[in-house]
Amino acid sequence: MLAGTLFALAAGLMWGLVFVAPLMLPDYPAALLTVGRYLAFGLIALPLALVDWRALRELAPGDWLEALKLSAIGNFLYYLCLSAAIQRAGGPLPTVIIGTLPVVIAICSNLRDHERDGLLPWRRLVPSLVLIAAGIACVNQVELAALAREAGPGELRRYAEGALLAVAALACWTWYPIRNADWLRAHGDRSPRAWATAQGLMTLPLALLGLAALPGLQWAGLLDAGLDLPLGPRPWAYIGLMLAVGLCASWLGTLCWNEASQRLPTSLVGQLIVFETLAALGYAFALRGQAPAPLTLLGIALLVGGVVWALRVKPERRAAPQP
Repeated sequence: MLAGTLFALAAGLMWGLVFVAPLMLPDYPAALLTVGRYLAFGLIALPLALVDWRALRELAPGDWLEALKLSAIGNFLYYLCLSAAIQRAGGPLPTVIIGTLPVVIAICSNLRDHERDGLLPWRRLVPSLVLIAAGIACVNQVELAALAREAGPGELRRYAEGALLAVAALACWTWYPIRNADWLRAHGDRSPRAWATAQGLMTLPLALLGLAALPGLQWAGLLDAGLDLPLGPRPWAYIGLMLAVGLCASWLGTLCWNEASQRLPTSLVGQLIVFETLAALGYAFALRGQAPAPLTLLGIALLVGGVVWALRVKPERRAAPQP
C-alpha cells in the first residue's frame, strides 16, 4: 500500500508538468505541443526498448494493439484536448475540471471492477469522496472568481471552448487508467517499465503522422499561417521543454503509475490522481509568483484529507457462491 501510494505521488508530481507547458509556450498551438511531446516520448522510448527488448518480445500482437489504443486516447488525444483547453481558458479552469478525476474514476471503477478488486463499501468511501469534492470546490471558487474578474465579454466563447475541451480531456483520462489497470492486473508477471516503454513506442508513429499533417493543417487555416514549422518561434525553448515533458511526464510518469496500478485497487488508484491536481496547482502558482489564497489552501487540505481517508478503506470481497 505504501509503495503504491509513493509511486502514485511521483507520477502526479511529474504529470503536473503538462499543465504548465502550454502556459510557458503560449505562442505554440496545441497540435504542435502534442506532436512535440509525444515525438520526444517516442524517441526517448527507442533506446529504452533496447534495455527491455526481452520483455517487449513477449508482448503479443493484441498487447501492442492495446498499447496503441492507450497511447492514442490516453496520451495523444488527452493532451491535445488539455493543451488546447489551457490555452483558451487559462491554467486554473482546466486544472480543476481535470481535478474531478479522483471522484469520477473512483465511482466508475468501484461500479465496474468490484468483483476483481473487491467492493469498497460506499458508506465508507463516500466521506473521502465528499472531502475530495469539497476541496475541488474550494479551489474552483477561488480560481473561477479570478477568471470572472479578468475575463472580458469577448473571451466568453474561448472560456466555454476551453471548458468543453477540458471535459473531453477528462473523458480520455478517465478511460485511460481504468483500461491500463485492466491490462496490468491481467498481466501481473509483466514488467510495468516495459509496458510504459511499449506505450512510448506506439506514440512515435502517431507523433510522426501528426508532424506530417502540420503543413496541411496550416494550409487549411487551422494553424497560424505565420507559424514557423516544425519548431516554432522559439526552437530551443520548445525542444528543451518537450524533451523534459516527454521524459518526466510521459515515460517516468507512466512507469510510476504502472507500478502503483499493480499494487493498489483501481478505485483507490483513481483517487490518488489528486496528486496530479495538487502538483499542477503548485506549479501554476510558482509560475505566477504568488501564494495560494486561504480558500485554496483549505481546498488542498481537504483533497489530501480525502486521499488519506480513502487509503484507510479496505475492499471487501464477496463470498464465493456455494456449489
